[in-house]
Amino acid sequence: MEPNDYDIDEADLELPTEPMRLNMGPSHPAMHGTIRMILELDGESVEKVDVQMGYLHRGFEKMCERGTWAQVFPYTDRLNYVSPILNNVGYALAVEKLCGITVPERCQYYRVLLGELSRAADHLTCNGAMAMELGAFTPFLWMMKAREHIWDLLEEETGARLTHSFFRIGGAAKPPTPNVKARALEVCDAVEAICRESEKLLLTNRIFLDRLQGIGTVSAAEAVQFGWTGPALRSTGIAYDVRKAHPYLVYDRMDFEVPVGHDGDNYDRYMVRWAELYQSLRIVRQCVEQMPDDGPVNVDAPELVLPPKEQVYGTIEGTIQHFKLVMEGPKVPKGEVYSFTEAGNGELGFFIVSDGTGTPYRVRVRPPSVFVLQGFPRMIRGHMIADIVPTFGSVNMIGGECDR
Repeated sequence: MEPNDYDIDEADLELPTEPMRLNMGPSHPAMHGTIRMILELDGESVEKVDVQMGYLHRGFEKMCERGTWAQVFPYTDRLNYVSPILNNVGYALAVEKLCGITVPERCQYYRVLLGELSRAADHLTCNGAMAMELGAFTPFLWMMKAREHIWDLLEEETGARLTHSFFRIGGAAKPPTPNVKARALEVCDAVEAICRESEKLLLTNRIFLDRLQGIGTVSAAEAVQFGWTGPALRSTGIAYDVRKAHPYLVYDRMDFEVPVGHDGDNYDRYMVRWAELYQSLRIVRQCVEQMPDDGPVNVDAPELVLPPKEQVYGTIEGTIQHFKLVMEGPKVPKGEVYSFTEAGNGELGFFIVSDGTGTPYRVRVRPPSVFVLQGFPRMIRGHMIADIVPTFGSVNMIGGECDR
């Protein structure tokens, strides 16, 4: 009998198999040491993934309820430690909203200027690391060089390169340095030049584009269901930005655009952050033009703001005021409030409750990374193991924000 006469079903030639279960993280370098993924694989295709956060659990919210209102600022730095200024500002605005105060105009511009530089550093870190994870090491080094320019300026202004703890309830720790405007313009020019060079290497590279386009796609409707905000949401085509929808500080005076994508894939998330980086530099330049050269940066509220050092060391009133604010904390009026700002990854919200004492009764944080991360199983299902790392990098998960 000829071989062609045999009636053999192709399915009979395949051995029955079950999905392979594989642990990825938290020790995997791409998982930042803070995330564990349990993968179910069919060969190299991802059938299912269980994302487990919480490997950086530090009890952030409970720690905030054990110190004074002012002692919360170092904790906010460590929510998103890539753009800590934005966290400082978000928490300060929440307490100021509960106190019913508004910081002076000069301080508002100062907060926006340093905050947008911090946002640019956040996007440089995300996109640079994402490119490196696909083998583009040179652009990563260039973007880190651009970030160094920003960090140099932030160090000159705040005294710290990473965790600044700089802004305060009712203002800032110090007024702007005399040359902050000139330095800000220098940094903007240097960062923009480096980014233009990086574009030439990346955005016309066929391998880079093939690894991003059509991978990790999420629709606008799904993004809304997940509770996405920030660049991840805008990559799906929804132009929601807290700075535009609910302006705070002096954002209503700023002329800037809200970049959006179309497909909600890795490429769109990359390009939205890239475009937002240029918009942040645009806002910084406007702050340089509009920010007053003199004037106070703190409200005139001795019950909330620490006195100058010369008063602390030279007058009994200043010494007593300093002692009570440090040891007992400022007495924030009773009540509760929710305040939200546009952080590096989206809407950063603070729900705070005061019982009238110098210690917060309740501090609850709405971290954007948690909501973006819950969409990851949908993003990676059906793709390859090799797609996990760039897709995970595209959501810019920050472990400190996922501390529940």
